[in-house]
Amino acid sequence: MRVIVRTVSELCITVGTLIVLFVVYVLFWTGVRADGAMNDQIDQLHRQWSKGRGQPAAAAPGEQTVAATRPEPYHHGRAFAIMYIPRLGAGWHKPVLEGTGAGVLKKGLGHYARTARLGGTGNFSVAGHRRTYGDPFEDFPRLRPGDAVVLTDGTTWYTYRIDKGPYKTVPTDVGVVDPVPGKSGYAGPGRYLTLTTCDPEWGHSHRLIVWAHLDATQPVDTGEPRALRR
Repeated sequence: MRVIVRTVSELCITVGTLIVLFVVYVLFWTGVRADGAMNDQIDQLHRQWSKGRGQPAAAAPGEQTVAATRPEPYHHGRAFAIMYIPRLGAGWHKPVLEGTGAGVLKKGLGHYARTARLGGTGNFSVAGHRRTYGDPFEDFPRLRPGDAVVLTDGTTWYTYRIDKGPYKTVPTDVGVVDPVPGKSGYAGPGRYLTLTTCDPEWGHSHRLIVWAHLDATQPVDTGEPRALRR
């Protein structure tokens, strides 16, 4: 009996230790690795942009024609922009990569394939983890209508303004990333942004959504947009 009790006790201690180590891995180590990966993506973008290899700008709101230069396609798993959301903190900025697979979202935010290009007509849609892998959208519920979401592709600043959200829905509600997103309140074509993340904080049974419209653009060489000035 003593041997059985001792064996069970040792197994409980071992299992408890493994659980603690797993929690440490999920809460801490994945975050450390993700922060390093995101910083590396941002550094690569800055190096690329310093060599004059930014993306050609899309036409600004109200313009009749798109830029003559054919834009370079986005490549799966590669960063092409940096996002800033002042509401989430002065130092909050994350790389945006093409694709929304698990491997991509470990390195930053992910652009839904087949949705609009940054600044383009349609719905530029982006996903991010709420928790784990750097917790990029941990404070997503703090977003409010009127908040700015600012992105740059190395040549242009794009300032979007949130119109609606956070809106809670289910993962099968794929219409939230349609060119004219369902339930957004938008009545027709435009230049929209959709951000998505998981809900609840440590689950994935639902999604939180915010929708925004393109409010302004400006060349990067004119300085930071007003929304980022402190």
